[in-house]
Amino acid sequence: MQTTKAYVMLVCATLFWAGNFMVGKFAFLTNIPPMTLVFYRWSLVWLILLPFTLKEIIKSKEIILNNLPLLLFLALTSVGLFNSFTYLSLVHTQVINASLFNTAIPAIIILLCFIFKIEKTNKYQILGLIISVLGILSIITKLNLEIILSLNFNKGDLIMIGGVITWGLYSSFLKRKTFTLPLLTLVHVLCSLGLIFIFPQFIYEFSQGQVINFDLELFYILIFLALFPSIGSYYCWAGAVSIIGANRAGIFLSLIPLFSTIMAIFFYKEQFQFFHLIGAILIILGLFLSNKEIKNA
Repeated sequence: MQTTKAYVMLVCATLFWAGNFMVGKFAFLTNIPPMTLVFYRWSLVWLILLPFTLKEIIKSKEIILNNLPLLLFLALTSVGLFNSFTYLSLVHTQVINASLFNTAIPAIIILLCFIFKIEKTNKYQILGLIISVLGILSIITKLNLEIILSLNFNKGDLIMIGGVITWGLYSSFLKRKTFTLPLLTLVHVLCSLGLIFIFPQFIYEFSQGQVINFDLELFYILIFLALFPSIGSYYCWAGAVSIIGANRAGIFLSLIPLFSTIMAIFFYKEQFQFFHLIGAILIILGLFLSNKEIKNA
């Protein structure tokens, strides 16, 4: 039952994050500065959560202070850097490109968990990872090998690689958490600490003359980003990792480009083609294999 709960939470988290890519690109197209968007997004999250978590934060202040180094690192890699890398990448590359790079995150998580001795890795996870990546490659190459052989990474793609690495670090070290905090409280603590790292980015962008225009459109964007890719995704992700571990959770990130592709078809009227079908089948197969347990291991 707990495992099923974790799977549902992971699907919700990846669906919300896929929407984050779409909205992030829309924000750029409407001239909303990326670092400013990150700052206002998490400031709104902080305000929304405050009435629900303030008492618990005061009650748990000793736990928070005793684990401050780890919490600061988790806040830096998730709230402070991952979001900034993501929105910056969308200034220079397409939504599908940026989201496809998330398929590298499970590999980074497995590698980091192995390096830091956080979790053991089994053959099914490796096989599932490979098959999922093949699914993504079938989408990005349209089943044409010449496309991947001639692929040149642009600035946005390189920036997104930074995001991939930071999220891999966050997910891996989240499993090292030995203390217990309610999930919303944990999200609020990471949000509070993350704003410390985001604020200098916001000030730099402001000093460059990039100012945000407040209107109804921005209001809707911030509400969506605060409730779904921020509170919803982080709540679901942290909860699922605590149940099934970072390695098994990480492979679900392969669903982000799948959902992004579906959204692109819906919003941009792109056609669903054969390579999309093959890619989707391979990704789902990889998810099942990566979550297969080895008996008597």
